[in-house]
Amino acid sequence: MTESLRPSGEHASPVPVNPEWPPPPAYAPPRQPAPEFAQEPAPQPTTAFATEPAPQPATAFAQEPAPQPAVGFTTEPAPQPAKRKRARGPAALLTAVAIVAAAVGGGTAYGVQELTGNDTVASSSTSTNVVPSSQKGTVSGVAEAVTPSIVEINATSNAGSSTGSGVIITSDGEIITNNHVVSGASSIEVRTSDGKTYTAETVGTDSSKDLALIKLANASGLQAATLGDSDGVRVGDQVVAIGSPEGLTGTVTSGIVSALDRDVTVSTDGGEGQQQQRQGGGWPFEYGGREFNGDTGSSTTTYKAIQTDASLNPGNSGGALIDMNGNIIGINSAMYSASGSGSSSSDAGSVGLGFAIPVNTVKSDLSALRSGSTN
Repeated sequence: MTESLRPSGEHASPVPVNPEWPPPPAYAPPRQPAPEFAQEPAPQPTTAFATEPAPQPATAFAQEPAPQPAVGFTTEPAPQPAKRKRARGPAALLTAVAIVAAAVGGGTAYGVQELTGNDTVASSSTSTNVVPSSQKGTVSGVAEAVTPSIVEINATSNAGSSTGSGVIITSDGEIITNNHVVSGASSIEVRTSDGKTYTAETVGTDSSKDLALIKLANASGLQAATLGDSDGVRVGDQVVAIGSPEGLTGTVTSGIVSALDRDVTVSTDGGEGQQQQRQGGGWPFEYGGREFNGDTGSSTTTYKAIQTDASLNPGNSGGALIDMNGNIIGINSAMYSASGSGSSSSDAGSVGLGFAIPVNTVKSDLSALRSGSTN
């Protein structure tokens, strides 16, 4: 069939529109409705009546039409570029929608991240920002976020009583503190930041690292602190310390990291340490061949510590040293105090020499403490 269909689907008129054009051939087939499959040429060699000339020497019925406007009897079908464009349209549209969706998705994630303040610190995959975004980098923001995770510990033994601090690490009441705070204790009482008191039992101790794990009785729903990465700490970093110096629960001080990897030597004799704290002195320790806060005794241990000038006093032991994102980077363990016997009242108080056990040491020792180790 040699008819071409107009875009409207109707047949072209067989009447010439210009009298100068030659009349149509006498053998033109009668007009009849085109079958549906005539929209596209059949994928096979064409005959004299195909919509495209066959790839062979042209016959009288396959000659190319004169260069004139096409009528119903042209030998080539009308081009259909619109159909090909429609075929590409959906794919292009889907691609555009996918790109927009990805952009919106990324923007949404970023927005949620900024609203919640839960963005990850680049220097550590285990450190997160627990301080709200509106209070980033402020001492007040750190204090508000972390204080609920810090407790006051009162331990009683035959040698007397001592006051220290601790860090909640699980919602059901696991608490990290210093070994010298609870060593030899016959009873332990813990007070949380909201004023509630609990009794506690010692789960495990490690005197070589001056660490201990205690567990509160019948506790639930507590706010656990986030343990950061002490390997990422740098000299000059701002830090916050929270503890209970002299029984003043929830005391907040701030400063910087003064030095790293200080070799601090402390006593492993808990009874002696508790007696000295009871008399008003700080926990005795050695550094650089010198003793501070009294005699460390014959049984000692040495560990690498973070040095800070954040104000620490007796009772801060076992409390938290915190970075400005609210992550625990150390457990405060030793501080120089000139308030012991033989010192004048003008010498009392912190002089900016405090030391903390790196939190990575705590994390590496945690499984042993949970298993009930009593090293």
